[in-house]
Amino acid sequence: MAKGLVYTAVDSTELSTAEYYGKALVELGEQHPDVVALTADLGKSTKIGEFMKRFPERFFNVGIAEQNLFGVAAGMAKAGLVPFVSTFAQFAALRAGDQLSTDICYQNANVKVIATHAGTSFGQAGSTHHAISDLGVVRSLPNLTVIVPADSFETVNAIRLAYETAGPFYIRINRGFDHLLYPSSDYGFELGRAVTLHEGTDITVIACGSCAYQALTAAQFLRQADGLSVRVINMPTIKPLDADAVTQAVAETRRVITAEDHNVIGGLGSAVAEVVAASGKGCAFRRLGIADHFAPIGLHEDILSIEGVDSNGIVAAIREVMGADFEEDENWEDEV
Repeated sequence: MAKGLVYTAVDSTELSTAEYYGKALVELGEQHPDVVALTADLGKSTKIGEFMKRFPERFFNVGIAEQNLFGVAAGMAKAGLVPFVSTFAQFAALRAGDQLSTDICYQNANVKVIATHAGTSFGQAGSTHHAISDLGVVRSLPNLTVIVPADSFETVNAIRLAYETAGPFYIRINRGFDHLLYPSSDYGFELGRAVTLHEGTDITVIACGSCAYQALTAAQFLRQADGLSVRVINMPTIKPLDADAVTQAVAETRRVITAEDHNVIGGLGSAVAEVVAASGKGCAFRRLGIADHFAPIGLHEDILSIEGVDSNGIVAAIREVMGADFEEDENWEDEV
């Protein structure tokens, strides 16, 4: 494992999450000659152009042909290479969904899909570029590990882990400049493990991606404004999900909210709800996200505000759930 990747405060404001990915991929390429990079005419947009400049003989642009992109990557993996495939999340999960399923997941090919411009992070591009259903697709594909990093350093850790772990990966990152939650990449990232960003006993917010920062901001505000103790859990691994963190939150806070830049159907909220249902334990539960409609066109921060998954929307949802009546006794028998 490489040492922690650290940038100055100036660098952090000038580098997007995708640019951190691009630098991490170059770092891997320097260490491992079996790493290759592929894209479908999106080298500049997905920031793997840095890899192309450094290793032109290991960089492949197949043109605007995402289905071919995934097929070629699967073939390279079968030949012993470790392909990192970069394209927009909307194209990776939907346009090339058949090839992702059949060529990569069915064969358990060692392909790492880096799905950029995720959620509504490319909001001004419109609905054709909003990836609000991709988690619902990829979460159901066998053999596929699904990670949604919350910031740039978590992205670096996910890229490194993907190389070190055999099998297909889907790593979902945003287009823009995500707030940093961690000072460096050395904070103990583990596959399938949630990270508690803020301790709390009254209610739990489980978030992923850019919504993790929004949830943390909401929790800090409510501690001062309402005296509420809000637990915030960053859930970077959507599959395999950290079920223990979910059941512990249910048992200890009895109120759970999920927040994600994705349709409320099929993503993090659905994954958490499945764990809650299987546990047999009751709790007050709310899913925040895109409410099963196509998101409006606009800047990412404006869309998050409209859809109620920015810090203000999460604050409002927490207050509503805290005010709801539900059975809160310690006897679980009638709820099993």
